[in-house]
Amino acid sequence: MFQFSIYLRHCPSRENADVHIKRVKNILPDKGHVGILCITDKQFGSMELFYGKKEKPVSTPYQQLELF
Repeated sequence: MFQFSIYLRHCPSRENADVHIKRVKNILPDKGHVGILCITDKQFGSMELFYGKKEKPVSTPYQQLELF
């Protein structure tokens, strides 16, 4: 097990992700561990999820809306 909880944040570009990574680095706790993993939308979309021993079909994801 890597960690007990995982938080996700969608970033439309690597530059935007770098901004958020810098923010996290500035507020790191004195104790504990923080890991950041950047993956592409395609990699995220090919993730396999398992619940118990039977495979469940992955439901079609909703289209993400982005406001400018």
